Amino acid sequence: MYRFLLSRQWVILTLVALVLVPTMIELGFWQFHRHERRVAQNALIADNLKAKPVAVEELTSPGHTVPRADYWRRVTATGVFDTAHEVVVRRRTSADDRVGFHVLTPLALADGRVVLVNRGWVPAAPDQKAFPVVPPAPKGRVTVTGRLKADETTGASGIKDLRGLPDRQVMLINSAQQAELLGRAVLGGYVEQTAPEPAGDSPELIPAPDHDSIGAHMAYAVQWWLFTAGVPVGWVILVRREKRDREAAARTDAASGTPEPEPAAL
Repeated sequence: MYRFLLSRQWVILTLVALVLVPTMIELGFWQFHRHERRVAQNALIADNLKAKPVAVEELTSPGHTVPRADYWRRVTATGVFDTAHEVVVRRRTSADDRVGFHVLTPLALADGRVVLVNRGWVPAAPDQKAFPVVPPAPKGRVTVTGRLKADETTGASGIKDLRGLPDRQVMLINSAQQAELLGRAVLGGYVEQTAPEPAGDSPELIPAPDHDSIGAHMAYAVQWWLFTAGVPVGWVILVRREKRDREAAARTDAASGTPEPEPAAL
């Protein structure tokens, strides 16, 4: 009755189904794990944004790699802005997706060390190679509050060529790179300024990271698992349809006196 399952086309179809099932199960778990990572990251961001600010020196030091657990931690830094060594970071977008620069200003601390402060976004000049108009940083001793961020690296950013940039322009925010330029000890990572609030022509502060959206990864996971369940169901439906068609053909042949055909050879 089911000898047709041994034919070449049915063997191939069955093998394809057997390969699809574990593949789609794995794809479902891949999306599920991405969902879990997104939920965990959102929780980390929310907790760190709600935490009481601490002095930046408590969380980082020269050469220190900021761990993921400290990303977006609220920190404070008190010192004097070194505008003479201010640089801008290329290819950065504003909250409304305009392309421009981030303003990176060293803040000299009381102990002589430096922390990099991302003061916010400014629009690009008509000539992309020209230094943009940057509102001046506050003079004198200031206290900055912001979010602690890790150094940017070429591997994480996908940027490979850092050569030939215009003067006082960089592609990445990297404390080691700036330490070489300054000739001073620079704390690892940098501070993304959130306060004091900008006044007048100050750079546009960078908005807090999104930590509400969880994306569609869970929906994709469920979708893959539904596809997985659909494969054996579809296979059974096709088998039953083939069986029914063959039985109908056999009855027709019997009624007309035509001998039943032999099953297809493997």
